[in-house]
Amino acid sequence: MSGHPSGREVTSVGLRGVVSERQRRFGEELRRLREGTGMSGPEIGELMGMKGPAVSHTEAGRLSLNIERLHVWLDVCGMTDPDYRAGMAAMCQSTGRGWWSEYRPYVVSNAIDLAEFEDAAKAFSSYQTHLIPGLLQTKAYTEVMHEYAEKKVEFRRRRQQVITTESATPFHAVIHEAALRMMYGGPAVMRDQLNHLVEMAHLPHVTIQILPFDCTVFASTDTAFMVMHGAQSRLDTVLVENPHGSSFLGDPEGVTKFRRKFDRIKGMALPPLNPSTSGPSPAFRDSLGMIHHIRYKLLGR
Repeated sequence: MSGHPSGREVTSVGLRGVVSERQRRFGEELRRLREGTGMSGPEIGELMGMKGPAVSHTEAGRLSLNIERLHVWLDVCGMTDPDYRAGMAAMCQSTGRGWWSEYRPYVVSNAIDLAEFEDAAKAFSSYQTHLIPGLLQTKAYTEVMHEYAEKKVEFRRRRQQVITTESATPFHAVIHEAALRMMYGGPAVMRDQLNHLVEMAHLPHVTIQILPFDCTVFASTDTAFMVMHGAQSRLDTVLVENPHGSSFLGDPEGVTKFRRKFDRIKGMALPPLNPSTSGPSPAFRDSLGMIHHIRYKLLGR
């Protein structure tokens, strides 16, 4: 039976040699949808007119799926949510090309994948332990992080436009106090970096909270991560940072754990940084007061 729009069978030709994280994520969603129906690969392949290993290649991101076949796949799997369908269509039709493409020779592949995910995200939830979040870094701070590699610094500055342009994406960051006290680049660089956090908090779509050292609740706050919210919650993707590099997580159970973890951490953190207040509150019990306190101590260094 040939159930796809063209009436032609799909074979395993034109396989991708390199699979991007977006393509891998798209394929994973197709697989989860199929498995949710209880159908095997050959069974849905029969309905889609896909022969041999074409289904497994598509679900692994090695083979593309045109938009017509995507809608058939979603229909066969009973997916009617309009936001989810729109998000999957956008992933399906994306060429993967953007401003980030010119930086492929200069940065690792994960950085390219991150920029592509950021470009498509509807919101960000970021938690950082020992570093200022990349989207909030000053140029001087970034230069220290990348050992003054010009193209890498330029790449990060370009990434920051996702939260600074007119069509900026909402960004909520919780930063551990440790990141504010690390003297990367020296006191002058850190003073400017703290000032920049205050400036960024003026933006209506940017929320910044500080998680203090004296927090008495344990919530496994050792891992830095960022949830990149998709068109629908099932399409959320998490960037998890670790000593060996970063990785992307898209399985629903894992993503849900990180969403809940972020909700708990932001509940433990100090109230959001609000530059409109006149000064630090008593005992520095808000994020602005904490930054004022640390910045003041840096003036004598």
